[in-house]
Amino acid sequence: MSKIISLPDLVLRRTKPRSFIEWKTLRRWEELTDSERSVPGFLLRLAREEAGLTQTQLALKLGVSQQAVAQAERWQSNPTIGFMVSWMRGCGRELEIEIRT
Repeated sequence: MSKIISLPDLVLRRTKPRSFIEWKTLRRWEELTDSERSVPGFLLRLAREEAGLTQTQLALKLGVSQQAVAQAERWQSNPTIGFMVSWMRGCGRELEIEIRT
């Protein structure tokens, strides 16, 4: 006996990270899935780019290497809240975190 799966029951998950360009475009079109909307590394990169800073310029502001900035901007990165606060300040922004229950 086979089971019929309805579309609301079907949940697709990405197994491969999106490129930043694809993510940025889908974000602008409001077409990202819930889990993709808040990818920390891509949000950090977006803030840096919108501030008009290169990785090297931001690294100097943060007192880290350019490689550390590049690593933090990856899809898989897991930066600390303190690092993200410093990053946003370096980009002339504030970090807000909202916890929903």
